[in-house]
Amino acid sequence: MAEIEVIHSWSAPRSLSTSLMYSFAQRDDIEVLDEPLYAKFLQDTGLKRPYRELVLSKMESDGEKVVKELIYGPGIKKYRFCKHMSKQRLPGLPDDLLRKGKHFILIRNPMDILPSFGKVVPPTFLEVGLATLVTIYSELCDLGNPPAIVDAGELQQNPEGALRCLCEDLKIPFQPAMLKWKAGSKPIDGSWAPWWYGSVHKSTGFKTERRYPKTFPSSLYDLLEQCLPFYNFLKSRLKQSSSLLSSPFPHPSLPVPENEKLLAWVGDEILPRDSAKVSVLDSVVQGGDSVWEGLRIYKGKIFKLEEHLDRLFDSAKALAFNNVPIREQVKEAIFTTLIRNGMFDNSHIRLSLTRGKKVTSGMSPAFNLYGCTLIVLAEWKPPVYDNSKGIILVTASTRRNSPNNLDSKIHHNNLLNNILAKIEGNNANADDAIMLDKDGYVSETNATNIFMVKKGRVLTPHADYCLPGITRATIMDLVVKEGFVLEERRISLSEFHTADEVWTTGTMGELSPVVKIDGRVVGDGQVGPVTQRLQNSYRKLTEEAGVPIPTYQKD
Repeated sequence: MAEIEVIHSWSAPRSLSTSLMYSFAQRDDIEVLDEPLYAKFLQDTGLKRPYRELVLSKMESDGEKVVKELIYGPGIKKYRFCKHMSKQRLPGLPDDLLRKGKHFILIRNPMDILPSFGKVVPPTFLEVGLATLVTIYSELCDLGNPPAIVDAGELQQNPEGALRCLCEDLKIPFQPAMLKWKAGSKPIDGSWAPWWYGSVHKSTGFKTERRYPKTFPSSLYDLLEQCLPFYNFLKSRLKQSSSLLSSPFPHPSLPVPENEKLLAWVGDEILPRDSAKVSVLDSVVQGGDSVWEGLRIYKGKIFKLEEHLDRLFDSAKALAFNNVPIREQVKEAIFTTLIRNGMFDNSHIRLSLTRGKKVTSGMSPAFNLYGCTLIVLAEWKPPVYDNSKGIILVTASTRRNSPNNLDSKIHHNNLLNNILAKIEGNNANADDAIMLDKDGYVSETNATNIFMVKKGRVLTPHADYCLPGITRATIMDLVVKEGFVLEERRISLSEFHTADEVWTTGTMGELSPVVKIDGRVVGDGQVGPVTQRLQNSYRKLTEEAGVPIPTYQKD
């Protein structure tokens, strides 16, 4: 007899845990224990089971003895595999249970677990044990030993791939024998096997026939809602070893890594990034039926907040939104989101107000009976363009919407018109794309308003086919204050091709010089003097103006 290395499997019931136990039992270097804490669990909880007395008579119920003598006691093989149900990890068990050994967590979608659960025991939140499974995961992470996570669906679809990855995580060699076992009961089965193991006794491996799932019982819907967040929490930490269950794309890196842990406002609450979602019945999903604003934060102040809120509410009124939150509610949501994130400078907000959730899918606003959905997405985001060296534009074939079709003065989320132009810009390796109106005059870019300088005069297109941007209006005021002549009129594309200077304006990018359009160099290809002067004026304005964020304190 020698010291043995223990492998702990933690799961909820009905998660293929017995199949996995049979798999490990096929190895020549492992001995197996089937739920060694079960008697302790039954004794401490007093729960009724048809096999309760049988289990208590055959198994040790002293938790201290089970952990020290049975689980971590000496053995004749190199490894010992312990199958545990998460709910059996009760208070008072020795700390060594988690501190020692190798641990992994087996998860399965509760939609697959719950319908088959009630054959022996009525399913409840505590019986399923997913919350306890999350607790075990968290405690193991706190101990510096984050457990591997295996999805039961992956075991069924790609047994060898899933088992090889699990063995790699456990730092043990994979053995092909793990893929098959003989049908029937096993000597390693617990006393409860006749009540629970009927289907697994018919199996000889993990693979199951592909078939449509059974109808999910509506009586279990509330319990499903309780369980899913815990399953999704663990699933989000899955290593995604199998291409059958994982996305074909690698996990992308973020432009600003700090945004991975941001908090966003949705509806009436603030949530972590991956939990901040709207309903599939929300109007923004059903038809892009929403309005939005972009806000930038400078040194504890939100620049042009009131002007952006004016436009948000004007757009909502133009689209006949009902049950719109009041202005102070929107401001409080903005302030709360920024404060929670600690975003007081060099950050940007995408503020959206949707028509809200519908009672049933469909186009009609008559289905919107819940009120509007407010979304405050704050991110760490420096200006998105190179405002020191300049950007390159191309002209898109996609034309800007006419007021005959959809008035651009409504700042709506239905941006397909702009996106199509942006695709053309991407395909040309340009920063953005110029969009023309129906008569061929320049309107704006796919994302910003546009200005040009010719012989000392500053020109910008009429806001007939483009959004009359707030940054655009700010720059127009600065142009006049700096003593330049400002002209707002129709401007042809060739005028932009031959301009002395060109720049774009927008909240996200501020004032961005344009150095090339459609292959033509603008001016001498450098940031021009008028552009630089207005950039400096705009920068000074952002430092002085803005609505202060409550609680912000300057260093």
